[in-house]
Amino acid sequence: MAEAVDTLDKGAKKESVGEFVRKTREELDRTTFPSSEDVKNTTIIVIIAVIFFAVYLFVVDQAWVYLLEGLTWLVSKIAGI
Repeated sequence: MAEAVDTLDKGAKKESVGEFVRKTREELDRTTFPSSEDVKNTTIIVIIAVIFFAVYLFVVDQAWVYLLEGLTWLVSKIAGI
């Protein structure tokens, strides 16, 4: 791992803090941020999806409980317990 880092540092010259800050500001100027309407719509979609999957998983869990209790009842009747 140290060898890989050494090979990266050999050809590159160190940049100053000012140069780093300048490049960071340039990158931030090219960045776009979502509008408040986009954030609101995305939040609503996420909330709806979470509620849907919570209800779906609850129903599937209850179906498994019902199935396993029925299977347990059937086995106990067959075994005569």
